Amino acid sequence: MIKIEQKWIQIITLIKRNIMKYKLKHDYQGLKMILVLLIIFIFSCFAYHLKIKEMTETKICICLFAKQENLYIREYLEHYKKYGINKIFLYDNNNINGEHFEDVISDYIKSGFVEIFDWRGRFRASFRMLNDCFRKHKNEYDWVMLSEVDEYIHLSNYTKVRTFLDEPKFNNCEVIHLNLVCHTDNEQLHYENKPLKERFPNIVPSSKPGGKKLEIKPIIRGKLNYLYINCMHRGYIRAKDCDGFGRPHKFASIYTLEPDTTYYYYDHYYGKSTEEFIKKVKRRGGYDTTNRFCMDRIRKYFDENTLTMEKILMIENGTGFNLSKYKMKLKNKL
Repeated sequence: MIKIEQKWIQIITLIKRNIMKYKLKHDYQGLKMILVLLIIFIFSCFAYHLKIKEMTETKICICLFAKQENLYIREYLEHYKKYGINKIFLYDNNNINGEHFEDVISDYIKSGFVEIFDWRGRFRASFRMLNDCFRKHKNEYDWVMLSEVDEYIHLSNYTKVRTFLDEPKFNNCEVIHLNLVCHTDNEQLHYENKPLKERFPNIVPSSKPGGKKLEIKPIIRGKLNYLYINCMHRGYIRAKDCDGFGRPHKFASIYTLEPDTTYYYYDHYYGKSTEEFIKKVKRRGGYDTTNRFCMDRIRKYFDENTLTMEKILMIENGTGFNLSKYKMKLKNKL
């Protein structure tokens, strides 16, 4: 900054000297020199302004843990690029011989917007990844967001995340939790190459205004040396938690007791179509029918979407799980 100011002084001095030397009469060479110096001066001012802005502007990064998301990663990155996120640290947890993010987002990687970390083939590594990411970058950024590829931030009346976080209401907040507003499968059985917002506009009833016990996702202030991440949603010892209005949060485990589904939240495209949901289940457990986590996902899918025999049979055939209890449940409804 001092160097830039010194450059200014030098340029102004040169301009003065030329004015005195040529007295602005008819010496076109002198006028030419003065115009060049003026142009240099203007560009120096512009560079100085950009430097000051860069030094003072709130910096935000995302720690992203992803696997088998090539179909959706570009749409996700475009959303957060538009919202003014500075950097996304993408931890690639694909199978060793699986797909590569570089095949679909090489331009974002080359531009520096995305940096990929190779965590391919690692099992149950999400918490290690999140802590690794936060520990490495908490001092570089003012805020660190924990996110997944199916979560899209929504901020009413704000076009940039930094403008939202710069509000005085968050001055005493260390972790801001926003609710996840879940979207249904819109009765779609198969994948379509269209934007998620276009394919799945309908919201799960419990996520609408008045709904209770919605899951949350955190935005964490940087430079918190004592913080250890032990949950994708919450679990931060001694942190000062706030909601999207800057108020102290009221929690019940990974849920909030006063959800906001109108102003500040994440659109959560959890299951998508039935075909895509099957891939989601297999990604976490394949055909291991003893995998409790996969059964929890199936339960959540049917809690949030209309139960039909076609969906039951598709998931049963696609995963190998016995879904007889859902067949019985559907039969009793009929």
